Amino acid sequence: MSAMPRPEYADIEQVRKQFRQAMSHLGAAVNVITTAGTHGRCGITASAVCSVTDAPPTLLVCINRSSAMHAAFAGNRKVCVNVLPGHQEQIARHFAGLTQLSMEERFSLPCWNEGANGVPVLRDALASLEGIIVEAKEVGSHSVMFVQTDTIRVRDDGDSLIYFDRNFHRVPRACAAQ
Repeated sequence: MSAMPRPEYADIEQVRKQFRQAMSHLGAAVNVITTAGTHGRCGITASAVCSVTDAPPTLLVCINRSSAMHAAFAGNRKVCVNVLPGHQEQIARHFAGLTQLSMEERFSLPCWNEGANGVPVLRDALASLEGIIVEAKEVGSHSVMFVQTDTIRVRDDGDSLIYFDRNFHRVPRACAAQ
């Protein structure tokens, strides 16, 4: 399969603006990605998370390479993807850097456990997937990190938190058919 030619754009800034606007209409789960190790303990709010395969269980996480925390994720390689429940919007805001809490204060909140791999795990996450970054690829401004999971915890209750139209939204769990 030959590579497709890249499109030429007259105004790259306009295209970037249109792309970001289009992506704001792509509703996505809100996650807090955490890491800990010799390169430090940190976390970020991310919606750029996607399953890749279940054999072996692998997902991808996209992290901006200009982020101050990128080096900690790349260096530690151990991560946890915490899928946020609907009532945890404030945690999402903290880890998105929208509040004044320091990283240390964020992790001192009484909602964290230490996971099997030594990374912070959100106690009431809808799902928590712990694993190791097995591969990373640089694409534009981001690193696409492939995380092979080895410890998975899933809840059967709770609402979801999504990001859509540049806002957080709580999505109720559908009632089971009787």
